Amino acid sequence: MALTNAYTQVNKQIPDLFKKISEGEAPPQFNQQYLKDLGYRSSNHRMFIPLLKALGFLSNDGKPTPRYHDYRNGAMSRKVMGDALRDAYADIFVLKAKPTDADKPLIQGKFKSAHNVSDNLARLMTATFYSLLVIADLSAQSGASGKQVEKEKSEQDQSQDRDKDKDKKEVTRSHPSLHYNIQIHLPATKDIEVFNAIFKSLKEHLLE
Repeated sequence: MALTNAYTQVNKQIPDLFKKISEGEAPPQFNQQYLKDLGYRSSNHRMFIPLLKALGFLSNDGKPTPRYHDYRNGAMSRKVMGDALRDAYADIFVLKAKPTDADKPLIQGKFKSAHNVSDNLARLMTATFYSLLVIADLSAQSGASGKQVEKEKSEQDQSQDRDKDKDKKEVTRSHPSLHYNIQIHLPATKDIEVFNAIFKSLKEHLLE
């Protein structure tokens, strides 16, 4: 499971940040200078970068990821954010599949215990999560995630088909087991020597 400890003190500006991400081109690298270019010049805004990394929008070196580019598609941005929250805050969704304002005390307690932080930091982490929740759709997975699931299912089906073909080939290559059904028609005679001769011949030619 996962529960990021990324947060920002300016969580009310989070929706505006992602609006700008959706409307603008993806930079080669999302750094502090790019934040300033977007109009976020306060030292508090620097926390946006580790938050974006925790959400899977940026790589460790600050480069936009496929999720960042998918989010720029306005038709699926809310679902992409939903997937990001499920990844970064998985532990919360174990407690509540669809968190509401009434769950804030529970979620704040989870941050506090999971990361061993003060009430103030737990409150900021909780506020950051709820600011992201406003711009997320948790009702379904995004198209990109859905395609990934279909791809994995297809690969699994193909693997099962290959296993079945392998089993069939193994059966084909195995040596067949032959069984013989021999019928003996005895003559209508009461001479025991005739029967002895027949069974002796069978033993010599078939059983030995």
